[in-house]
Amino acid sequence: MFPSGLALLLTCTLFGANYCQDDCSFNNLIQNLTFPSQNIRPVKNWTTATTVDIGMTLYTIVELDTSLQSLTTLIWFSMTWNNEFIEWDPKQFCLIKTIFVSNETFWKPDLYIYERIQGEDKPPVVPCYAITYTGQITISMPLLIVSSCKQDIFKFPFDTQKCNLTFGSYNHPVEEIEMITRMNSSMIFKDTIDVFVNQGDWNLLNITVKKNNIIASETPYSTVYFEITVKRSPIVYVITLLVPACFMVLLDIISMFIQMDSGERLGFKIIIVLGFSVLLLILNTMLPNSADPPFLGIFCCVCMAVMVFSILGCIAVSYMLVLSESQCSMPPWIKFWILRFLSRALCFKEKSFLKFGMNLSSTETYVNKRALEEQSLQTENKIESTKDDSMEVKLMKMLMQEVLKIHKKIVESKEMDDIKTEWHAAALVVDRIVLVMYLLVIVILVIAVLFVWST
Repeated sequence: MFPSGLALLLTCTLFGANYCQDDCSFNNLIQNLTFPSQNIRPVKNWTTATTVDIGMTLYTIVELDTSLQSLTTLIWFSMTWNNEFIEWDPKQFCLIKTIFVSNETFWKPDLYIYERIQGEDKPPVVPCYAITYTGQITISMPLLIVSSCKQDIFKFPFDTQKCNLTFGSYNHPVEEIEMITRMNSSMIFKDTIDVFVNQGDWNLLNITVKKNNIIASETPYSTVYFEITVKRSPIVYVITLLVPACFMVLLDIISMFIQMDSGERLGFKIIIVLGFSVLLLILNTMLPNSADPPFLGIFCCVCMAVMVFSILGCIAVSYMLVLSESQCSMPPWIKFWILRFLSRALCFKEKSFLKFGMNLSSTETYVNKRALEEQSLQTENKIESTKDDSMEVKLMKMLMQEVLKIHKKIVESKEMDDIKTEWHAAALVVDRIVLVMYLLVIVILVIAVLFVWST
């Protein structure tokens, strides 16, 4: 039975004693009304479906956890349905059209939020029911909902997430309870924007409401779901992550123009790589945890890879310069692939090697060693074959022999200079190919980043 005393007390409190003179007729009406059990739907014909109107206003997004794939929202929830056994004439009862009660003696729809992953720690603050004279019952309350939200963080930190809140019955099929909403998407979004409080790094873009009578073939329950679209505010991540990473990559590119035969380039590059690694370790907590890595993580990994590649190229160049001091000759394959093929592919000109005293058209810039040796042997034989024993001739022989020795040493010295020149030229070509590949990878990566974040 409906508590007539409580209803009369609320009526007198809200509207004053002047409107509560017809107490007997009001009590008689309440006593004559028959209320079914709270476990029975309040319909006179059991084939009639109870229509439940769902309303929602989003107050704030408390947290959107990308690692747990969860969304925490604070909403104002309302639910309205009709009880066919509750009805009175306002003219007979002090013109009262609406009363507010806090009891649960009548039937109410079972409500389930399909995405909820945690229950409420505390009951609603305002568990009151508004009942009109036509039998319409409305309950409104704030709800803190922790729901699941499948997120796509590939475009982090310029990502947009869509999370659903689905309200529906879990006991009554669509033939018994039909969930509807009388407000369209634009009305709900307008009401939300007026009261929405932005917290954290998420901005509300849109709220879309949709009605789906059957959520699955095995569970033919009527549902109403709200799609919440939010966009991340990227300014914090741009300042603390993107800008330092881009500066370090730029410094690493500029370091390629340090003189290659000095040891400063390799040390400077190693310092940059160490600094980049420390930056990634410090900001690792800012990147969301997910099975699918964000494109920003791929960007940082590729940048680290090209930095390491440039260090390997710098080591190769330094090794070639060391070989120019100790190696007596250059392998033929290096001459062919580096000095011939790669140098022409990189559009090297002969003036690029003038500082090394080398001509690309010929790696042998001086007289051939064998020809010089044969010429020296012929000259020595001629000197020894001479049988003139005069003092002048002997002095001339001794002088010619010394001249030949000096000439031989000069030729050997020039040959060693030629070998050094070839190694220096090869190191210059390798250094250029590393720089070109570095720039090519960075340009492709930047274009890919802009394409991903702009779409």
